[in-house]
Amino acid sequence: MMDFRGKKVLVTAGTGGIGLATAIKFRSHGAAVAITGRNAETLNAVASGHGLRGHVSDASDEESVRQLRSEIEESLGGLDVLVNNAGIAGPTGLVDSLDLEDWEETLKVNLTSQFLHVKHFVKMLRCSGTPSIINISSAAGQHAFPGRAAYASSKWAVIGFTKTVAAELGEDGIRVNAVCPGPIDGPRMRAVMEAKAAMLAQPIAEINMEQNRVSSLGRMSTAEDVANMVLFTASSLAGSVTGQALSVDGHIEKLY
Repeated sequence: MMDFRGKKVLVTAGTGGIGLATAIKFRSHGAAVAITGRNAETLNAVASGHGLRGHVSDASDEESVRQLRSEIEESLGGLDVLVNNAGIAGPTGLVDSLDLEDWEETLKVNLTSQFLHVKHFVKMLRCSGTPSIINISSAAGQHAFPGRAAYASSKWAVIGFTKTVAAELGEDGIRVNAVCPGPIDGPRMRAVMEAKAAMLAQPIAEINMEQNRVSSLGRMSTAEDVANMVLFTASSLAGSVTGQALSVDGHIEKLY
């Protein structure tokens, strides 16, 4: 059932978008929820406003993640669900125009951060009776995405990481899945579409229409759509679901 009373949940990058929607949803189903963010003022305002526990942390920095583990042990007293949500959009441009620094930063935030949290929290998860890890990937991790090589590569890698870790941790009863959102209506996606319009020298209205056409439903998904899938994946209803890449995209077959 979708009952998380008594469960302890950590959502990285939980001050907005998918992260916040997921944290609020877990909280509404009875879980004790901690979120992370890099800006203390924003984090504290969001956490206090939604009954969450806020922890300042840089998801892609190992020492920061080590410190977070100690804080979570103290504040939650354990962990049942880890949601690796931290991510950035990365650069937009054809591959020969990308800067190495932007490429490496995208992989660091979108992929390495997930490795660091699994590495440092898996011991805690082994002590849970119902452990689950949900890694946020993307439809861009399942399809070619011209102009978005860094982002797409990082999200394809998340799925490979997820499947491998699911195989490694299955004997511990830890389920590991990736959730793959399509384009999400919000500030980040609007910025990506503006950058794409500039790259292609096309009107933003045309880019918006093209974006909606890639989905069979003819629209973008919402952060709450993704949060619902994350909760299902973490719940007892998905007790035999592991090593999967679960799409929440309105049925997308291509991104261009």
